[in-house]
Amino acid sequence: MALAPGVLGIVNVTPDSFFPESRTVVPVDAVARGRSFFEAGCDAVDVGGESTRPGSSPVSVSEELARVVPVVEQLAVLGPVSVDTTKEVVARAAVAAGARVINDVSSSLLEVAAELGVGYVAMHARGTPATMQDDPRYEDVVDEVYAFLERAARRAREARIGRLWLDPGIGFGKTAAHNWALLAHLDRFVELAHRYDAAVLVGTSRKRFLGELSRPPLDVEDRLEGSIATAAWAMLSGVDLVRVHDVVATVQLRDVVARPLEEVES
Repeated sequence: MALAPGVLGIVNVTPDSFFPESRTVVPVDAVARGRSFFEAGCDAVDVGGESTRPGSSPVSVSEELARVVPVVEQLAVLGPVSVDTTKEVVARAAVAAGARVINDVSSSLLEVAAELGVGYVAMHARGTPATMQDDPRYEDVVDEVYAFLERAARRAREARIGRLWLDPGIGFGKTAAHNWALLAHLDRFVELAHRYDAAVLVGTSRKRFLGELSRPPLDVEDRLEGSIATAAWAMLSGVDLVRVHDVVATVQLRDVVARPLEEVES
């Protein structure tokens, strides 16, 4: 595994993302947030202009473009930027503005990434944000997500995608039990990714299933410890990139996790 897993900071240019502290309604605030993430030592930022929280509604192409493009353009001069979108028009505009990766929760933009010569995140999800948490069911969630990501990896290699990340989609059409099962078997996804010369991305940050371990359940503002713990588990399982809201704490975690791994490898 990589000695220093990467940290991907979330930059939401949205008024309705599930974690209120991550919301930046105007581009200037989003740019300031992204700049602070780079200064804190994160490896890349992920800019999104449409919330994908459970129950959220889509926004128009014109609105998403207005939110995303100016932020990508300004942050791309500071470091690597990915664009979090399911819309081809937005993906193309963001890449033209400097984005190096398309982070696609719908796994529908692979050919666009291949054409544009940028990296791609293929994520497993079931349903749309508006419907994905309506009683999701699997015969075996690990096997089914694994099979989906293996197909995505094969397609990506056939399309000659350069940099590829596989994301099991924690919280996207999964119950808490499904999420924990996927986390318990991250080593399988790491092995899969390595067979296709790819990497694994995991996002657990502040998600509801972390709070459901407590009674009463924890609100999103109180899920930092669970976010850090699952990020540490992901890193130690061989995951290459964790997508997070709390960049400062996660960078500190990454540096601590990486140090004994360096000693083992030396």
